[in-house]
Amino acid sequence: MRNKLQQFGLIALGILMGVAISLNFSAVAQKERASAPLPIEELRAFTEVFGRVKSDYVEPVDDKKLITQAINGMLTGLDPHSAYLDQEAFKELQVGTQGEFGGLGIEVGMEDGFVKVVAPIDDSPAARAGIKSGDLIVKLDESSVKGMTLNDAVKRMRGKPNTPITLTIVRKGETKPIVVTLTRAVIKIQSVKSKLLEPGYVYFRVTQFQEATGENLARAIDRLFKENQGPMKGIVLDLRNDPGGLLNGAVAVSAAFLPQGTLVVYTDGRTEDSKMRLNASPENYLRGRNREDYIRKLPAEARNVPMVVLVNAGSASASEIVAGALQDHKRAVVMGQPTFGKGSVQTILPLGNNTAIKLTTARYYTPNGRSIQAKGIMPDIPLDDGSADRLAGLRLREADLTKHLLDNDKDKERNEEKADAAAAAAKYNFTPAPRPKDVDEKTLIPEPGEIVSKNDYELNQAIAFLKSRGGVKTN
Repeated sequence: MRNKLQQFGLIALGILMGVAISLNFSAVAQKERASAPLPIEELRAFTEVFGRVKSDYVEPVDDKKLITQAINGMLTGLDPHSAYLDQEAFKELQVGTQGEFGGLGIEVGMEDGFVKVVAPIDDSPAARAGIKSGDLIVKLDESSVKGMTLNDAVKRMRGKPNTPITLTIVRKGETKPIVVTLTRAVIKIQSVKSKLLEPGYVYFRVTQFQEATGENLARAIDRLFKENQGPMKGIVLDLRNDPGGLLNGAVAVSAAFLPQGTLVVYTDGRTEDSKMRLNASPENYLRGRNREDYIRKLPAEARNVPMVVLVNAGSASASEIVAGALQDHKRAVVMGQPTFGKGSVQTILPLGNNTAIKLTTARYYTPNGRSIQAKGIMPDIPLDDGSADRLAGLRLREADLTKHLLDNDKDKERNEEKADAAAAAAKYNFTPAPRPKDVDEKTLIPEPGEIVSKNDYELNQAIAFLKSRGGVKTN
């Protein structure tokens, strides 16, 4: 009898420094599966290679090490997200969604044998040290990253809080490598930040989808709608640089702004276990039995007030599920840049001895049937991200990762879905203001006690758009 499958939170992107990928464990019914015939000739070749290495390699090699590396190579050769999880990685994977872990606080992937930064996490050592999306980490202390697996690199970057590590970084536009020493810390992620920007306009930022994200968002919505003391005119949901997280968190956030029972996402793969349809219903976002439905008590206005969702290239997986659902149901206007494009599902398969494999088992689709794999969510209103010149090489997306899965919709070219600024201006009767040039990056850092900078270009454009609607929802 096969072990129970542990369904991975469809949605996490890569590996966080200090913890493996966030996940959503939900048991799937046990079932017998017929074993495929073993490839005898290929296994014979594997056995021969194993024997030759054991007998002829210049130094003795441990059997466990050889088998582990073989398993890891089998999985990492499939796509950027499948991997073997040893005891340490599997343990951290199971506890990594609590919102607290040790490390540097950066979301990463592999590119050309090096570690490439997708996005630093808010308020982390990496963010405070100025690590940027697109930075290529080439050395950890005195060790070259070339040749390491992503898990190996992550292990080296993890460590006890208050211990230092030196990163050597190659950055687009810089003539010399950048050497920066960071101090490891316990990363405490506040997954929901919120603020009443001005009377009638409220801002919610989701930094990552964790176990309590839905509940935290519901509390923030209730509090700020009461604090407003008047009609709400506009909502901004900020998913920029949100790398993903738990599936139930994505469904919960979507459910806060959609009618009960609305389709949020569905998945499709080769097995029956990989075919799911998830609606905005309590059974899909409440974790555990006899828990109160925190979404049901939200003010009705939350589902009707004009809304903008902000996204960029760092918005991945769970973020893309939410943006795609709100966009397909015409609940919100998506503004920003095309998202990361991770549209695949990973399942955790325990192997015994506290190890597991993380295997890509399905693709996910938005309610209208769009696959975003290697394409991303295209914004309704594109905004200049300031990368037209020296920053162009910093944008990292799924399509840039080696061995990424292709979109299985063969009839559509990616170019057909490019955001069209002129068409958006005509449809919404709104033209974004030009992005200011030569802005001092220090002015983009929120002031003490604030969660967003007053010079945040994308947020300012979102508010300008909502004000142009006059409190009337745009379809």
